[in-house]
Amino acid sequence: MSIRPVRSVSGTRSTLEGAGVRLERVFGFGDTSLTDPFLMMDDFRNDRPEDYAAGFPWHPHRGIETITYVLAGSVDHADSLGNSGNLGAGSVQWMTAGSGILHQEMPKGDPQGRMHGFQLWANLPSSQKMTHPRYQDISAADIPEMIDDDGTRVRVITGEFRGLRGPVDGIAAEPQYLDVSLPPLVRKVLPVDTYRSAFAYIFEGSASFRDVSEPRGVLVEKSIAGEEVHLRDESGNRTLVQFDSGDEIVVSAGEHGVRFLLVSGKPIREPVAWHGPIVMNSQEEIRQALRDLQDGSFIRETASMR
Repeated sequence: MSIRPVRSVSGTRSTLEGAGVRLERVFGFGDTSLTDPFLMMDDFRNDRPEDYAAGFPWHPHRGIETITYVLAGSVDHADSLGNSGNLGAGSVQWMTAGSGILHQEMPKGDPQGRMHGFQLWANLPSSQKMTHPRYQDISAADIPEMIDDDGTRVRVITGEFRGLRGPVDGIAAEPQYLDVSLPPLVRKVLPVDTYRSAFAYIFEGSASFRDVSEPRGVLVEKSIAGEEVHLRDESGNRTLVQFDSGDEIVVSAGEHGVRFLLVSGKPIREPVAWHGPIVMNSQEEIRQALRDLQDGSFIRETASMR
């Protein structure tokens, strides 16, 4: 067994998306090799309805999968093919855009006005970029949860963890997506497949993701580019922690406990061409997608729902 060392630690940046939704971008629109097969992640947490009520009106997707996980409030969604639904607290939608879909997402707060959720974009390999669009809507009750004697809780959204398998299936990146909560000062060793890229995103409390054999305090490591990177020993709210290779992750919760997403997936290692929510392998494929939008041929197949 080998412990994955921390490769980098970073905070979020405030961003406006959709019709004016204020959110925090965890990563995205940068060097995709660092998070491959994942392209972007947003944390849309807010307790001011005026900062999110305008939502994400009709927009296209092609060549990717979007994963929406709601913790508070709800999200009404609809697409141009007549599908619609509502994601409540604790539920997940995994949308395979494939060959193309137009949809909208409109967040609503809970009775206190709170809205919280995440959206993660996963790339599709070239062989599946024009696949049949598909939705997987998963209710909170259908997501299995493991509870340890020490109070650790793990919700398994996709992938397998200690014999529990998440309800989302048939995903190109073969991801593991876990929602992990540790009580104060609890230390855990969590398995992660050696051949997957992996990151943790802390959204409550704080934790250290270093082996106890490492010295505490501020550490200095070399980044991939060779420059020195100063890494805090303990990371807190809205912090992205990226890992190097290994098959285990060590996490020690801070004095108030910690809650984080642990996500890993199989790298695709293909060229990435961006145009907002359209992600292909070449600029010519992007130009073709834009021509399809203009001439009305963007939608090629009916999306299936589960």
